[in-house]
Amino acid sequence: MASPPPSSDTPGTRNPADSQAVAPRIGLIRNPKSHRNKGAPPADTPHGNVTVVEPATKPEIDEALRRFAREGVEVLAISGGDGTIRDVLTRGMAAFGDHWPQILILPQGKTNALAVSLGIPGKWSLDDACEAVARGRTTIQHPIEVEDRDGAHTPVLGFLLGAGMFNVAIEAGQTAHRFGAFQGFAVAVTGLFGMVQALLGIGRSRWRSTYAMEIEAEGEDVPLAAHGAPGRRFVAGFTTLRRFPLGFRPFRDAGPSKGIDFFAIDAPLRRAIALIPYAMRGNDSPRLRRLGMHRHSARSYRIELGDPFILDGETFPAGRYQLRPGPALRFIVP
Repeated sequence: MASPPPSSDTPGTRNPADSQAVAPRIGLIRNPKSHRNKGAPPADTPHGNVTVVEPATKPEIDEALRRFAREGVEVLAISGGDGTIRDVLTRGMAAFGDHWPQILILPQGKTNALAVSLGIPGKWSLDDACEAVARGRTTIQHPIEVEDRDGAHTPVLGFLLGAGMFNVAIEAGQTAHRFGAFQGFAVAVTGLFGMVQALLGIGRSRWRSTYAMEIEAEGEDVPLAAHGAPGRRFVAGFTTLRRFPLGFRPFRDAGPSKGIDFFAIDAPLRRAIALIPYAMRGNDSPRLRRLGMHRHSARSYRIELGDPFILDGETFPAGRYQLRPGPALRFIVP
């Protein structure tokens, strides 16, 4: 089992590059369908050490990764958003096994939560990234490995898993994208809209529903507040990230992570919903816990969901899953 991931605030290591050294081989997977890559020509790569591939399908991603593994690339670069990163890392498990190259993120998607957590600028160019490779500053980050306990689906790697009301929020986020809201602005628009709906909604509003989910952390049930319904929660999220868009740091004062951090709201109490911005800044108090707002950290979780869940922007089916820290990946940072 991999060791617990350090916080993304942990300073990266520095390995100053010898100016005369041969530049490391970089294999770049560029998603031409990502938001900022659409309609743009492939990156101009005057660097002879960079190989650019634009796979159109997941099997083509497999082929590109196997090629990079055979050729011994030292840096795997990914140009796209969080969904592209999820797909490449998931399929990279078969290609690289226990011998991953360093990883370089070029944030070109509608959302780039991993890039925010790593401190990567939104307009980081390939030239900027190559300079960062030469500086050799890196940090280790574990994704979450999501394993289907019934064996119906192969394991997936991602960084943010959301259940319950997350589905409704993602749909609202897609609407915000269609109206031209992206990145942190889209998060703000979606969050504000969702809070208004959850505060003012009545009856069977989707924004005020609870969802079937059972959550066990390393052999112990995650507690519900007195007003929470057994086997149901309003929203739950699991992540190995610590920093998010808009400056949100929900685990800021929660101490060192044990592997995967967890945040949940048991029921759509209006008092709890009104305090979400306060909680997302890392604040905690007995009052929040009494209202059914929980923070937790564990090496692994067993979850059973009665509704689909979201992993880095994509919907996955309801079912029984095991969550554990994935491989220790070394990311290049500015």
